[in-house]
Amino acid sequence: MPSADAEAEVLIVGGGPVGLTARALLERWGVRVLLVEKRRELSPFPRSRLVNVRSMEIYRQLGLAAGIAGNAFAPEYGRVRFRDTLHDRDFATAAMIGVNAPVPESPVTGVVTSQDRLEPTLLAAADAHVRFGVELVGLAEENDGVLASLVDHRRGDRTRVRARYVLAADGANSTVRQLLGIGTTGPGAMGDFTTVVFDADLNRWCARQPAGVYFTSHGSFAPLYPEGGWAWFGPTPVDAAGADWPGLVSRALGPGADVQAEVVRVQHWVMNAFVAERFRHSRILLAGDAAHAVPIIGGLGMNTGLADVHNLCWKLAGALQGWAEPSLVGTYETERQPVAHETLRQAVANARLLLQVQNRRRDQLQTGQAASARIELPWSERYFAQLGLVLGVTYRSGAVLTDNSAPPEPSDTGTDYIPTTAPGRRMPHLWLSPDRSTLDAFGAWFTLLTPDPAHWAPRTTAPWPLRIEPLPDEHTDLCDLGPHGALLIRPDGHIGARWRDHPPGEAALHHALSALTRPALKD
Repeated sequence: MPSADAEAEVLIVGGGPVGLTARALLERWGVRVLLVEKRRELSPFPRSRLVNVRSMEIYRQLGLAAGIAGNAFAPEYGRVRFRDTLHDRDFATAAMIGVNAPVPESPVTGVVTSQDRLEPTLLAAADAHVRFGVELVGLAEENDGVLASLVDHRRGDRTRVRARYVLAADGANSTVRQLLGIGTTGPGAMGDFTTVVFDADLNRWCARQPAGVYFTSHGSFAPLYPEGGWAWFGPTPVDAAGADWPGLVSRALGPGADVQAEVVRVQHWVMNAFVAERFRHSRILLAGDAAHAVPIIGGLGMNTGLADVHNLCWKLAGALQGWAEPSLVGTYETERQPVAHETLRQAVANARLLLQVQNRRRDQLQTGQAASARIELPWSERYFAQLGLVLGVTYRSGAVLTDNSAPPEPSDTGTDYIPTTAPGRRMPHLWLSPDRSTLDAFGAWFTLLTPDPAHWAPRTTAPWPLRIEPLPDEHTDLCDLGPHGALLIRPDGHIGARWRDHPPGEAALHHALSALTRPALKD
């Protein structure tokens, strides 16, 4: 057997938000992690701009939500505005529901923040070893793990790491996915785009009408940080190598703007739209953009990746620590791949609706209507909240025990979220006390929510990490429970089993935990 220079229980490939969040989640479980990132440092580009409600719930569990919100924009920036040029009036505007103000469906609020502001917080959230400037170049599967070949671009040497599992969060052009020969389905590359980070004083047009993004006919503008900075993004010009970027941004601001842009950095990127044909190859798992890349409209991409690793990391911990079979890890693909396909469909629909708005405005101006005329947006106020998609995900796998109840069908548009305690669904947010949500009861353990803890306490069983949490009587009807009923909540906050009243036998809880963590895997 080839020797290794280092060992880890989980090797994470990729140091973006998804990989860094996985590192924090796994460390909370006590899993030995090594993260490698081929870049020499965290990315200086703003990239993803929205941390949605569900992601903030995950960060609340990790104790990071307050810090992330403290570095983010104020809630009034949770809005999009449509203008002909940045210095024109809005011809349409829409709130980002769940970002511009709290929603009753969650104890947290999403935030507008730049990825380069988020990543340092995530890096500081765990102590697990991170090696920057180290690229994965090869993988060899073994009986009980994976041998990864790495190149350290700083030191110029090669090393090998033996890991029980590899988690690939290395982006849309994933080296791991390519090494495994995993194909993708979907539209693929949808165009070449450029982001220009610049400094300029745009307060005269934006300070009194804040927004997370301003869509104009000359590209989109976004404020980067509460203290200043801007980004313009649009199609990459034909002569990108010789482009006058300060001049391009100044022209994009529109005639008469008379603003000189000081360009800080430029990034070219491809808008991808695909889902990997597989999320798992033996002990190697794909997450984030490595598993699915979606158009940016609606801010679904990074957030979907964060939900991936929230689903996966407790399963890896169980398999590594012996209270779950490796087949539990296999349910990751079963549960998350359908979500990826639905998210891609939703993001493509979002992009089409945005194009529809721009086409309506062009037709309006071509027919001689006043520039001050407004356009009615072709979606409802809560459309882009997409809470039905973000909070209403239903998992169906061997890691969910159904109770023969039919969960509500998901909305066609992802707009509406219907709280339910049907197995497979995210446990709804309910206040257990004035400042403690049901979601705060979940963590690195299973949780049994019941109005009658004394009835269930003797049934507590090893080896599974389990806590029993009292459910206030006023919530029993909302949870569809009788006085002795219970909900078994998985560590990712999804309901694994439900007993509407009393358990069917003394060993019901033991049997449920055993079934959830030792599922028969269909491959």
